[in-house]
Amino acid sequence: MIVIPAIDIRGGRCVRLIQGRPEDETVFSDDPVEMARRWTREGAERLHVVNLDGAFAAGQEDNAALLNRRIIADMASAVDVPIQLGGGLHSIEDIEEALRLGVDRIIMGTVAVEKPTVVAHAVRRWGAERILVGIDGWDGMVMTHGWQRESSTLVLDLALLMKSLGIVRIVYTDVQRDGMLVGVNLEATAKLARESGLRVIASGGVRSLNDIVALLPLEPEGVEGVIAGRALYTGSLDLGEALRVCKGAEGLPGGVDAG
Repeated sequence: MIVIPAIDIRGGRCVRLIQGRPEDETVFSDDPVEMARRWTREGAERLHVVNLDGAFAAGQEDNAALLNRRIIADMASAVDVPIQLGGGLHSIEDIEEALRLGVDRIIMGTVAVEKPTVVAHAVRRWGAERILVGIDGWDGMVMTHGWQRESSTLVLDLALLMKSLGIVRIVYTDVQRDGMLVGVNLEATAKLARESGLRVIASGGVRSLNDIVALLPLEPEGVEGVIAGRALYTGSLDLGEALRVCKGAEGLPGGVDAG
């Protein structure tokens, strides 16, 4: 199990949203590059970066989205851990540009619903270790366009389609829980991993170390990691402590309920 800090960039700043709503924004840093350095110093082995302006732009990137790309390039140069990037990646050309920024993995979201052939092409060209799909669900349905639109596609159906195209790993976000600090949707995450046969990185709702502990038993079912955002920024989750628990470097800390 790996814990991956999230760095969401909007207008050049590090922010967190609630359920993906642009109007519910909290700014946690004016320097996303320094935030990347911070999480790396605290032991992060990978960073999850989202270009929110790219995600909201629906294929027409504005100046803010382009500014974010420059920041992402600086981030990739500043840290020595791999970065996985999502947000506004709708074409092979977008992926090429993102990889030139220095990121390690690409996360494709809306395009997986609207143009699955682009995903298939990307997997053939760069391989399944570098191309992931982000599946963002609300009551079992896939959300698109930066979580602003509900599609008619079921989460599991999209997962199975992506598997047929060569995808082996997805990021599954429960949009209703994202930014809410209400706990990870363990049942839905485990079910998706089990029924799809894909490796799943859980996202949405992480609030404390209890969530990390609760996810550990799901690893044999294919849940290989978890993305943490607001919990890290508010201090309700300590990254170093979470990483130690995942690696089994020490027993469960006092006060943590494992069951």
